[in-house]
Amino acid sequence: MKKKLPKEAYGGVAGKDYVPYITDKSKKGGNVAILIIGIILSTIFAASTAYSGMKSGLTVAAGIPGAIIGSMLVGVFAREKGILGKNILQGMSSGGESVASGMIYVLPAIILIGSQITFFEGMLVGVGGVLFGIGCSSLVYNYLIVEEHGKLMYPESMAISETLVASDGGGDAIKYMGIGFGISGVINVLTGSFLNVVNNTMTFVGSKFYKWKFSTEVNPLLLGIGFIVGLEVSLTMFAGSILSNFGIAPLIGYFTDMAGSNAAVWNDASMSISQMDVNAISGSYVKYIGAGMMLCGGIIGALKLIPTIIVSIKETLNAKSSNDGSAESSSGEMIILLGGVVIGFVAAFLISGSITMAIVGAIVSLILALLFVIVAGRLTGTIGTSNLPVSGMTIASLVILTLVFVIMGWKSPQDNKSLLLFAAFMVVAISIAGGYTQSQKVTYIIGGSKREMQNYFTIAGVVGVVVVTGTILLLSGQLAITGSDAPFALPQANLMSTLTSGIMSGNLPWVMIIVGVFMALVLFFLNLPIMTIAIGFYLPISTTSIILVGALIRVFVEKMSKNDSEKEARIANGISLSSGLVAGGSIIGLIGIILQVSGIVKPNTPAGFAASNMMAFVILILLVIATTLPIISTKVRQNEK
Repeated sequence: MKKKLPKEAYGGVAGKDYVPYITDKSKKGGNVAILIIGIILSTIFAASTAYSGMKSGLTVAAGIPGAIIGSMLVGVFAREKGILGKNILQGMSSGGESVASGMIYVLPAIILIGSQITFFEGMLVGVGGVLFGIGCSSLVYNYLIVEEHGKLMYPESMAISETLVASDGGGDAIKYMGIGFGISGVINVLTGSFLNVVNNTMTFVGSKFYKWKFSTEVNPLLLGIGFIVGLEVSLTMFAGSILSNFGIAPLIGYFTDMAGSNAAVWNDASMSISQMDVNAISGSYVKYIGAGMMLCGGIIGALKLIPTIIVSIKETLNAKSSNDGSAESSSGEMIILLGGVVIGFVAAFLISGSITMAIVGAIVSLILALLFVIVAGRLTGTIGTSNLPVSGMTIASLVILTLVFVIMGWKSPQDNKSLLLFAAFMVVAISIAGGYTQSQKVTYIIGGSKREMQNYFTIAGVVGVVVVTGTILLLSGQLAITGSDAPFALPQANLMSTLTSGIMSGNLPWVMIIVGVFMALVLFFLNLPIMTIAIGFYLPISTTSIILVGALIRVFVEKMSKNDSEKEARIANGISLSSGLVAGGSIIGLIGIILQVSGIVKPNTPAGFAASNMMAFVILILLVIATTLPIISTKVRQNEK
């Protein structure tokens, strides 16, 4: 058996002539054991992505962690399936994560506007989006995967493929993921939903003269995300928080101090403007500037996609109609696609309460989803799913659909809920398209069955919908909490609810929105990443600061490495450990909330030293040491080898 991918995996030959890693087409990767393991992994990654995404505004792709864990589990429960079984598991992991990465943008927004969502509604729009996204992506498979082989590089697909081929190294990766899970689990039990016996947040608030706030939440989950995304993204987000908390908020505070006692806050007549502290300023004014920044960033991102949209549609229409590169029938693809369309229309009729709204909303949603699904598939081949601009495409789609609703005169709160459910269908289709295309590229490189991956990925997507909808309903009480003490930041969902309800009611602080738009334009002219800065501007600084700590640990690890091979090994182990931190924080956090809701656990309120900033600082030091030492110790093992 070959020990590495063929060099042609990266190009140099026509896609139809590429010889994959596994050449025996009769071999299959799936069986009952693979299916059960895949459902478990898709459940875990869907739940952890939903929890961590709503907490931080960022999500972590599951392809590589899924490949690592899958390699171990296949070796234990389905050794005869080998690398093809491992490939199925990484695809199913990605399926659960992709659904969560989309649904958390919109479904929580329904709760934020004061409405309720039922499990049936979430399932209907989610499953419809999954089937439509997979069906549309399958129709352009030949063009994106085969004909563009070597042109569209699919960077994350290649990384996953290399991980699968080198799966004999999965033991180390699993060990480090276990260490991270343990660290995150212990800290979350002490500070979160289980016991809550010690404080994990340092907070410092400025005086009346200069109203600023700095805070850090000692959260292993967020620290792990920082290590994974790296310094550039983390520092850019933190810069947005610095601008928000030390620039804009104090500036607004300076003028609010001059206001008369009879001047009330625009959205709270009971509060005088002159009485606003930094938290009230952020909630009533600063966050709308951030919303304007994200809106402008999303629209600019969508406009930048126009050339890609044109090329994608043109090349798709010109692509060969034959099944080059795949001898498998397209009947299954059409069934899945038609299933998505049918469910989309059924959902539209059931949730809208109006035949006209159902027809108009469904048609507009299907057209926009089709457009951006093709774009998502192509962009995945260029930048991977981790960098896929799902938020930008969702914002652009949502603004168009909102304007259609306003033109039609549908402006009630119930209409707003229907609008967001249509948007949920679109965002699930867009996000699932990226993960599905990425997984099919791995299958093409490794030599698995396209149809088999399609079937297992679809199952994983449906499982993801069930898990994410259930998670959001479970957390609905906490998601409804807004302000500086909100347990979940929900930056994207907050934006969606703010824009739709504000546009439909006409009750938005447009001056703040417009200021945010012009700030985003300045960032655009300076060629700076608008959405990353805007999310940092919108998120609590307690979130972005601990994410930055994780990135700084990565920088420290890199600087302490003597050579490239040592640095590469340490970073690989660090990413595995960080994946464990994210998984541990998400899973333990969810379990704690379930125990709270069921009444089994009644958390304490920290008191005395345990409730102080110093206690949180001690936990931060312990977390940094516990995270850094295992990664640095990789040097000893490398030298021994």
